Order: sequence, then C-alpha cells, then structure tokens
Amino acid sequence: MQVNQTKLHGCLLIQPEVHGDQRGFFLETYRMERYKEIAGIELPFVQDNHSRSTQGILRGLHFQKSKPQGKLARVVQGEVYDVALDIRPESPTFGQWEGHVLSGENKLQFWMPPGLAHGFLVLSEYADFEYKCTEYYDAQLEGTIFWNDPALAIDWPQDIQIRTSEKDANAPLFKDLIFD
Repeated sequence: MQVNQTKLHGCLLIQPEVHGDQRGFFLETYRMERYKEIAGIELPFVQDNHSRSTQGILRGLHFQKSKPQGKLARVVQGEVYDVALDIRPESPTFGQWEGHVLSGENKLQFWMPPGLAHGFLVLSEYADFEYKCTEYYDAQLEGTIFWNDPALAIDWPQDIQIRTSEKDANAPLFKDLIFD
C-alpha cells in the first residue's frame, strides 16, 4: 500500500495494493496492523457507514461538535469529489481544505483524523460511499458548515448541478462557528 501525506495536517491519501487478473481483483480495505505500521492510523474504528447517492448530491460539510470522528473514506462504486476542512483551532492548517476524487476505479482511500469537517459531491450517475469512523455518530453533536462558503472558496466541480439537503443548504458560515 502506498501512503501520501496531503496538505492538511494529519490527512492521508492511501492507495491500497490491488491484486487483479482476468477474474477480477482483490484488495484489503483495512488491516489494523498494516494501517498502524505504514499509515500511523492507531485509533480504533467503531462504526462503518455506507451511503448511496445520485449524481449532483452534495453531503456536507459535516462534523461532530464533541467526540469528533476520524474517517477512512472510500468509494466502492462510482465517483465522488471528497472534501475535508480543518476545523481544529490548534492545527497549523486550521481553516484550510482539500479535495480528492475517490472512485471505484482508482480505489483511493482518504484518511481524515478527528477534528475535520467532511463533505462529498457525487460526480457519477450514482456512488456507493463507505467510511469507517473512530467515534459513534451522535445526531445531538452534529454540526454543519455551509458547503459553498465564499470565505472557504472550496473548488467544487462546476459542471454538475448540485443538490443538497435543506439542513446543508442553510448551514452556518465557517466564521460564525464557535471553536472552544
């Protein structure tokens, strides 16, 4: 497996080793000791999530106000533009974002340590998006940042008509969040 540091402090882009032949392919999507040794991911995963969305659906930018979740994200089928925003006040990359195309084809994984907001936009007809979490989801703790905040200037793909939930469309701006 190949592990690459990204511009956000602690975020990694991981390319698993894929074994393929005329029958198809095989890859390990997670192996605790390998991810600890090679990628330095030591936090235990407690919850796996799987969502399916159609083209143009944008989910995010979501985070938990306390008990932040680290996430190891991948796309099983389809293609998404996956975005992480650093909302850790003590981080050297606080307020910065980055995005990567994850797809069933490229099999990339995006590790986002606890303390980041996360969102993704479906680029293909539909996408199956899976992510492992280091904390349990708690609706009472969920926070949202407006996905198209001009101050963040996230470079979402422009050739797709974006659709969001009402909650995401009415989320607060980054500057209006209170960080303890």
